[in-house]
Amino acid sequence: MTSTALLTDHYELTMLQAALHSGAAHRRSVFEMFARRLPDGRRYGVLAGTGRALEALANFRFGDDELAWLRAARVTDEQTLGWLADYRFSGDVWGYPEGEAYFPGSPVLVVESTFAEAVLLETLLLSIHNHDSAVASAASRMVNVAGGRPCIEMGGRRTQEESAVAAARAAYVAGFAATSNLAAGARHGIPTTGTSAHAFTLVHDTERDAFTAQVDSLGRGTTLLVDTYDIEDAVRLAIEVAGTELGAVRIDSGDLPALAAAVRRELDGLGATGTRVVVTSDLDEYAIAGLAAAPVDGYGVGTAVVTGSGHPTCGFVYKLVAREDGSGRCVPVAKLTKDKLSVGGRKWAVRRGSARGRAEAEVVGTGAPPPDVGADRTLLVPLVHRGERVHCHSLDDARNVHSRAVNELPPSARQLSRGEPVLATVYENCEEHR
Repeated sequence: MTSTALLTDHYELTMLQAALHSGAAHRRSVFEMFARRLPDGRRYGVLAGTGRALEALANFRFGDDELAWLRAARVTDEQTLGWLADYRFSGDVWGYPEGEAYFPGSPVLVVESTFAEAVLLETLLLSIHNHDSAVASAASRMVNVAGGRPCIEMGGRRTQEESAVAAARAAYVAGFAATSNLAAGARHGIPTTGTSAHAFTLVHDTERDAFTAQVDSLGRGTTLLVDTYDIEDAVRLAIEVAGTELGAVRIDSGDLPALAAAVRRELDGLGATGTRVVVTSDLDEYAIAGLAAAPVDGYGVGTAVVTGSGHPTCGFVYKLVAREDGSGRCVPVAKLTKDKLSVGGRKWAVRRGSARGRAEAEVVGTGAPPPDVGADRTLLVPLVHRGERVHCHSLDDARNVHSRAVNELPPSARQLSRGEPVLATVYENCEEHR
């Protein structure tokens, strides 16, 4: 087991130390993770990272090495180090299922425990969900405009190595078909794919030699990269070498719509009507939308998806919304400064639907949650109960959640034009909406 306990900020531990001294550390508390707004112009967000977060929570332990470093760095006093040595999260966690859509104010994660236990998790939970949800939100837009054509995640070289694995996982949750990242395949069971780069063609004396070597080694179903030299010549050569059973050709540069059309005509003229055309080259959702009318069979997406296509974080925050008072009651609390207003009280959340099953509003409230009525559905599900994980959805489960969530949204959710969230967030029974 690799500890995740130091994947946090210094001030989490200094808050813990001061709260242990004041006695507030043991007050029952409720923290919520939510976004005050969506990234500018986005219509909806996609929650991802829940499975990774639950694994990280299980490994949140302060072992001898972690405690020795904290002692040497004088981060906390000995009383706090003693408390950390025995740390085990014993509280409850609820959350939106991974893959679910979210909107401003959606309480996508609710953590209930003592202040001491819950406050330490802030940085860990935010770093995982902010990254993975940014990737999934961008990936969902790309899948939407791809119109059923498969998208392949291939951005590992454009981000930090562990972020690359997490990004591949998040993109898969949002509907990507495969990844180029082998670690993501090994850890998460995501299909992997890939054949060759321009370097493979260039290391051979001729393009024919390169194509022949690849087909002899990988079979006629392989994908040949045809834009190293002259694309028209390369397509003709590819069919000469592999025959009309060639799996696919890939175009990685140039005017992709025009080139895809020209390559498709050439392939069909050569009798290779079943050979697919795959395009890459700095694609994002807008470039994919621009290829909608082109004869393209699949997209390879790199930089844009692993960086959230211009929005590398979701802006999730983790705030204390309720805590035990002197009489033992749980009372709402909220920050009141004007630029970062929030809503106090432990929340419930319902996706309000029409009789036809179309989502109409994100309803968030405090107090007793309403029963599911008609097309309404409760969004928060138990993730951890008394410190034990109780939610074990697979990635395929998360993909299904995402598909359902997006399909029930209004059609305008799929538009790339800048706009407001497609669902308004409605607050019920909240003492004050800040």
